[in-house]
Amino acid sequence: MARPILYDYARSSAAYRIRIALNLKGVDYEQRLVNLLEGEQQGDDYRSVNPQGLVPALEIDGQRLTQSLAIISYLDSRFPMPPLLSTSIVDRAHVTGMALAIACDIHPLNNLRVLRYLTGTLGIDEAAKNAWYAHWITDGFAALEALAAPRAGDFLLDNSPSMADVILVPQMYNARRFNVPLDAFPTLVRTDANACAIEAFANAHPDRQSQGA
Repeated sequence: MARPILYDYARSSAAYRIRIALNLKGVDYEQRLVNLLEGEQQGDDYRSVNPQGLVPALEIDGQRLTQSLAIISYLDSRFPMPPLLSTSIVDRAHVTGMALAIACDIHPLNNLRVLRYLTGTLGIDEAAKNAWYAHWITDGFAALEALAAPRAGDFLLDNSPSMADVILVPQMYNARRFNVPLDAFPTLVRTDANACAIEAFANAHPDRQSQGA
C-alpha cells in the first residue's frame, strides 16, 4: 500500500480525529498542511482535492476520501484492529449516535467558517462570539453526558476506545481553548483523560504536529 496522504491542519477538529484514528490503526501517513487561517482551503488547488474546501481529505488505496466520520468508517473496515465500531448492531448504533452528537450537532456551529461569519459578516464582538461557542458546547455536552454515562467505563462505551472517543477528544480540546467550564460533565472529562493517556491520542494533539497549532 502506498503511504496515505492526509490533508491536515493542526487545530482542525475533524483532521485531529483522523490523526487519532490513523495512529490507533498503526497506519503511517504523510501530512500535507492546508493552512485554514490563510485560506488555502478555498484555493483552486485544494478545491480540486476536496470540492467542499474543508479538511481533512485522505488519499488512500487510490481513493480520495472526505468527511471525517466517513474516513473513520473506511479505516475501521480497511484496518479492523483495534476496532472503533462494534460488530454488535446495538453498540454500533450507540457509538455512532454519540459521535454524531458532536460531529453534527456541536462542531458545525462552532467551526472556523461559522465563527468568521459571525464576527465578519454579522459583526458580533469577541465576547458574543465566545458566548455563542460556549452555549453550543455546553448544550451538546449536557446531552452527550446523559447519553454516555449509563454505559461508560474507562471510555464512552465500556473500556476500549471507540469512534465516539476519537470524536470527543478534539471537541474537549476546543472547549478548553475557549475556557468552557467542564465540571458538569464528569463522564466526558474522565474518558477524555483516559484517551489522552494513550500514545495514539497524545501524538495526534495539535501541539505535537510539525506544522504547529
